[in-house]
Amino acid sequence: MGRNFGEILCVIDSLQPGHKSRIATAADWRPSDKVINPPSIPDEKAKDMFPQSFETIKPYLRMVAVV
Repeated sequence: MGRNFGEILCVIDSLQPGHKSRIATAADWRPSDKVINPPSIPDEKAKDMFPQSFETIKPYLRMVAVV
């Protein structure tokens, strides 16, 4: 069974910011897309960590940009 090498690189790219910043990436995430701030991080702390890009879509879905 063959694998698309580009997809493997995309998975690795999505794991790296998640490990550094305690964030989550969506299934079809690309490096320029926003990431998900998990509910385990309170809003106040997330706003301190990502002051320019914190966005609340729903109470359980908060997006931030990671450079």
